[in-house]
Amino acid sequence: MPSRPSDEPAYAAVDDLPFAAYDEPPLDEPPFDEPPYDPAYDDVPPDLVDPWSSAPPRGGSRASATASRPSSSVAAGHGLPAREAPSRPAATLVVDGPPPSALEVLRRVWGYDEFRGDQAEIIDTVVEGGDALVLMPTGGGKSLCYQVPALVRPGTGVVVSPLIALMQDQVDALSALGVRAGFLNSTQQPHERRAVEQAYLAGELDLLYLAPERLRVRETVELLDQGHVALFAIDEAHCVSQWGHDFRPDYLQLSMLHERWPEVPRVALTATATEATHAEIAERLQLREARHFVASFDRPNIQYRIAPKDNPRAQLLHLLRTEHPGDAGIVYCLSRASVEQTAAYLVDQGIPALPYHAGLDRQVRARNQARFLREDGVVMVATIAFGMGIDKPDVRFVAHLDLPKSVEGYYQETGRAGRDGLPSTAWLAYGLADVVQQRRMIDTSDGDAAHRRRLTQHLDAMLALCETVSCRRVQLLNYFGQSGAEPCGNCDTCLSPPESWDGTVPAQKLLSTVVRLEQRGQRYGVGHLVDILRGKSTPRVQQLGHESLSTFGVGADLSDGEWRGVVRQLLAAELLGVDTDGYGTLRLAPASAEVLRGDREVRLRREVEKAPRSRGSRDERGGRRAAAADLDGPDAELFERLRAWRAGAAREQGVPAYVVFHDATLRAVVERRPTSLQALGTISGVGAAKLDRYGAGLLAALEGGDGTA
Repeated sequence: MPSRPSDEPAYAAVDDLPFAAYDEPPLDEPPFDEPPYDPAYDDVPPDLVDPWSSAPPRGGSRASATASRPSSSVAAGHGLPAREAPSRPAATLVVDGPPPSALEVLRRVWGYDEFRGDQAEIIDTVVEGGDALVLMPTGGGKSLCYQVPALVRPGTGVVVSPLIALMQDQVDALSALGVRAGFLNSTQQPHERRAVEQAYLAGELDLLYLAPERLRVRETVELLDQGHVALFAIDEAHCVSQWGHDFRPDYLQLSMLHERWPEVPRVALTATATEATHAEIAERLQLREARHFVASFDRPNIQYRIAPKDNPRAQLLHLLRTEHPGDAGIVYCLSRASVEQTAAYLVDQGIPALPYHAGLDRQVRARNQARFLREDGVVMVATIAFGMGIDKPDVRFVAHLDLPKSVEGYYQETGRAGRDGLPSTAWLAYGLADVVQQRRMIDTSDGDAAHRRRLTQHLDAMLALCETVSCRRVQLLNYFGQSGAEPCGNCDTCLSPPESWDGTVPAQKLLSTVVRLEQRGQRYGVGHLVDILRGKSTPRVQQLGHESLSTFGVGADLSDGEWRGVVRQLLAAELLGVDTDGYGTLRLAPASAEVLRGDREVRLRREVEKAPRSRGSRDERGGRRAAAADLDGPDAELFERLRAWRAGAAREQGVPAYVVFHDATLRAVVERRPTSLQALGTISGVGAAKLDRYGAGLLAALEGGDGTA
């Protein structure tokens, strides 16, 4: 930076910073430090011998372990108060004779008539002993791709998952279906782990969930050797990729599964992966020879909207009150302080909201997560530590109050809305301060130049999505290598197409002002620059003598807001830079000279005031009734009665309501009015175990009773 006269301040005052453009302070901590999953790693002893170092493949010459020995060296459970393991369901899929087909398992356990998309082909591949790498969007049915084969193949399917905090809920949901499932992690007491181990050794588990850290424990590896592993499922496989957004080091060892158990099929699954991440997953997990399945990343039920940021909490409140009253949803913030402040703000406004971030005590996180899963209409305000693996189907909106750092993260986070296929909203408040913050944090981040380049590439793609004048859905799909999609007609840019205008001259005026200030040894934030361009003789402008600048007043034809839009888009296009001083002052970028010389045209997006509601938007009763939006009065009342019965059944069982039945199943019950268990069992989503457990109560509620009979 050039030197400056001692009486000239180099930086703008706080109220001139771009942060003052909206009611939100600068981040109180770097968002890149927040883990993109619940931070509860499995607490295994750090000093155990690497179980992979000297162990030959299964079947080789090695001393056998005593089958009855409990894993006493596994760390004692702590943190979450462990719930009593659910009793073995009465209606389990244990059959004599030949194993059932995959379709028979689907119909009997889940109550669905047919597979969707590539599910059947993926399942057949794994059932026949082949490996598979599956890229499928959230809500596409990834879990069935390993759960069904685990019930068809002999033995126990072992699921490697980073989601310690959700394993109990996953096991509860499977138990409600009649599937014998268990998990091993440090939230359990020793006697609970022993019971699960003994069930595995006795062949009484269909699925066993483990965290990747637990495979570092020799006793775990020996335990798996002593039983019969049907398959290995590597969930959230993008965690293996250093290029991807959720890197977790213990996933790197999972390539050893094939070396230890070469005859056991593996299926790796993820909801989001670019071509680069896809390739790295295949390389690191030694799945290059596996069959690769890439489903469409399109989520047509989600409406993508990006709004100019202007008091984002008030904007969020308007969204919730006008479009999502009573709905369950997730609000993402980059900083922990913003999470807690936003949750408190919503509570003060009468909206049930809970905070969630990695800095909260584990028990607090567990309680808040349980409330979100089990209660209707709860809003979770969180950092990116929350959401991965959340199976709640009726999340009606995902809102971002800050700019995500990558398109991968944005896609995965917004994909947590509308898992049930009903209309849902992905809403992002985006403004100038987001660009300033993200650019500066990348410039000052730890790591080498290659690391900063990767961060910049991720940010550039995210900014391109925000600034596009074309269909946002098409741009998302293009990012994931899915080209040729037609405009969706449902995102904000399709419903209210923004104008594109020639911003070359305004860009030159702004950059010229930056040049003239740098010639004086000065740099300022956007507020002061806009005052100069608009010819405002503020006390500060007068004090600094900036009325004498040749660019003073040359931008009076644009409003303050329009100039901020120019600055934001120049920053997004890297035609303007942010100083690393921490004050948000602006500087020239390497490409600025092309604009100043007139060698480069600058096309800018003109902001649309307000996008109209979608042609498929929900009615005034709110998105919580999306499944009943077109039901007549009596049918709608019956639907609500069934929901009330379901809530009571869920409380009695200690599980989330969706574990009992999804809204879509209740709607089908309303439409078909079954009068017998046999007729109820033909409805999609009513499997054998649920029919046995809940059928009589549901029929009683359908007939007007309280469902307790």
